Amino acid sequence: MTPARLTLDPAFCVGPVRRRTFGSFVEHLGRCVYTGIHDPAHPSADADGFRQDVIDLTRELGVSTVRYPGGNFVSGYRWEDGVGPLENRPTRLDLAWHSSDPNTVGVDEFMRWARKAGVEPMMAVNLGTRGVQEALDLLEYCNVGKGTALADRRRANGAEEPHGIRMWCLGNEMDGPWQIGHKTAHEYGRLAAETARAMRMIDPGLELVVCGSSGSGMPTFGAWEQTVLTETYEHVDHVSAHAYYWEEDGDLDSFLASAVDMDGFIDAVVATADAVRAAGKHTKRINVSFDEWNVWYQKRAESRPPTGDDWPIAPVLLEDTYTVADAVVVGSLIISLLRHTDRVHAASLAQLVNVIAPIMTEPGGRVWKQTIFHPFAQASRLARGEVLRPVIASDTYATAKFGDVPLVDGVATYDAETGETVVFAVNRSTTDTVPLAVELRAHGITLIEATSYAHADPRWSASVDDDDTVLPRPNGSAAITADGEVTMDLPPVSWNVLRLGRA
Repeated sequence: MTPARLTLDPAFCVGPVRRRTFGSFVEHLGRCVYTGIHDPAHPSADADGFRQDVIDLTRELGVSTVRYPGGNFVSGYRWEDGVGPLENRPTRLDLAWHSSDPNTVGVDEFMRWARKAGVEPMMAVNLGTRGVQEALDLLEYCNVGKGTALADRRRANGAEEPHGIRMWCLGNEMDGPWQIGHKTAHEYGRLAAETARAMRMIDPGLELVVCGSSGSGMPTFGAWEQTVLTETYEHVDHVSAHAYYWEEDGDLDSFLASAVDMDGFIDAVVATADAVRAAGKHTKRINVSFDEWNVWYQKRAESRPPTGDDWPIAPVLLEDTYTVADAVVVGSLIISLLRHTDRVHAASLAQLVNVIAPIMTEPGGRVWKQTIFHPFAQASRLARGEVLRPVIASDTYATAKFGDVPLVDGVATYDAETGETVVFAVNRSTTDTVPLAVELRAHGITLIEATSYAHADPRWSASVDDDDTVLPRPNGSAAITADGEVTMDLPPVSWNVLRLGRA
């Protein structure tokens, strides 16, 4: 096996590590909210009914932002139903997931949870069944201090100070025919532009995310972004990207190369945004909010919503069980997001709890970490400073979906304050350990730590009874050579982290 080589120079930067890259997503879907973050009967529940064990793991995961309340759910959501006295809140049908929502958790409860979890809220408005006025009402309720009907209504509901939400999504996946209030690109673009313009009349400092196409495989992809951004360019800051195409369907080699698809998706969205910029002679740049991404096994039974007269509250939905291979793919997707940090300014792993999630709960019972928890937590904790632009030399292997793909992929970050360089790397080989040599063009390096996340069976999954058999473990092969290179053996199907410091 030819060693892979990763060459780094602290002077060659992509851009800053953005804390918002490590966001997540809480939607009123399945058990994400009810028996997920909110479970009043749980022994650890606080006075607001929030599970402290979930809050603790959210903090350990290193989540920076949380997008709320959807997702498909938001396109039929009436936010007023979820504020005020609980006894006055109606139960509503959620058409997106064929469920019922009791509105026990609404805007004010979510904001209290966000403060407890130490996360920045990212609020979505309903542009499916609603429009400009309803978005303005929600913004006034959340962000105006006092003296208006809706601001004073919030204060009467117990939130004396404004919530101060800075980042807002203008609807969700509006090109999707599954979306309530689905629109053409022109229809949505005009509505989003008018909504954005009006919202900025209340608060000019908002950061606004306009809906991109709901996936690169959509017939509308590309043309949708062009039309929508032509309408909205001067009124918004980011365009969204969503992707869940990645799942193992028996072709593990292609699955492990999923980041190739994410790279191409991001590049295409950026190219389209820049084309609109040039055509419109705009000066600012629109960046990407990759605010839904994950491995998702959409063909499994747990992804099928209820049907008929069954409209349950918090049904078991989208509760995928993740493998070590899934975790390695999630790690590789994080690598892709980091290496695009110049244009990807926010991202949200979808979702946080129970629903295609790194954290799982039993109602009233135990909590545990899925395999995908670990690469996300390590990257969120260790990525600091600037993202470096590495030169990677690696053998390739053939895949059915993406052609020839490098066996080893990676990225690195450099923190000038501490002098620490962190390398994140994946080995996509299903059979071979691949030696990695890192050349860091800086004087006097030390080896702080080297870990690998791997298992002899890449399809091993965590469970409520065993979520610690496979953890990131020290990799004893890491060493500094006589000529100052760092070497490390990367196990098959593995996520690897190498921390280097100044001597």
